[in-house]
Amino acid sequence: MSPAAGILELDGLTRAFGRLTAVDGVSLSVSEGEIRGLIGPNGSGKTTLFNVISGFLRPTGGKVLFRGEAIAGLGPHRIARRGLVRTFQITSVYRDLSVRDNIVMGHHLELSGEAGPFGWLRGRAKQTWKAVEAHSEALLELFGLGDVRDSKAGLLPAGRQRLLSMATALAARPRMLLLDEPLAGLSAAERADAVRKIAVLRDRGLTLLLVEHDVKSVLSLCDRITVVDFGRKIAEGPPEVIARDARVIEAYLGAASGR
Repeated sequence: MSPAAGILELDGLTRAFGRLTAVDGVSLSVSEGEIRGLIGPNGSGKTTLFNVISGFLRPTGGKVLFRGEAIAGLGPHRIARRGLVRTFQITSVYRDLSVRDNIVMGHHLELSGEAGPFGWLRGRAKQTWKAVEAHSEALLELFGLGDVRDSKAGLLPAGRQRLLSMATALAARPRMLLLDEPLAGLSAAERADAVRKIAVLRDRGLTLLLVEHDVKSVLSLCDRITVVDFGRKIAEGPPEVIARDARVIEAYLGAASGR
């Protein structure tokens, strides 16, 4: 990978469903350590793009490179093992497990190599388990979930379930995190808290790509923003440029008026 290349590179990425092209030749480069926003009207191809990057869909054409390695067509588990992990628009937690146990379960990539259900009791595996416990405690503290550590995850309010989803994804120790609608359904106070947490993750060296409908939060949080409409990239740049881009304004106004 050349020095100028990003941690994530898309080159002409395309995904078609029959005659419908949901992602149409999208190219972008995400630099290591940045928060990149991905925005666009409903149906613009954002979620499909996420699904292709994270391995839930195979591309029809184009390339996906993560840390210089081609990953297009690999399954989600293999991509996660390379350090690229995603969350989902619909909060996915183990509702009947405690908050702490959800985060512990998020270390499955780390624990899956240990032999047997009690492999962590022996030798090196025991050290792995201690590391998992310590990392779980750190994530509980980072996301302000220590006071509900023993509560069932399904009993948490929506905002704290969102934070738990992020904490569980981070348990996999990713190099880059894809956040799918992390602020959806949250109150103003919960959104502000989630935005602060995401900024802290960037400050700690994590690279993030997020899809989000709350444009105000995206403009305040992201280093750069990529805008898609009808599956194509129509604009890209820092927030202050995107906020006054005529193509972006037209895309959102057109969506609001039914085009």
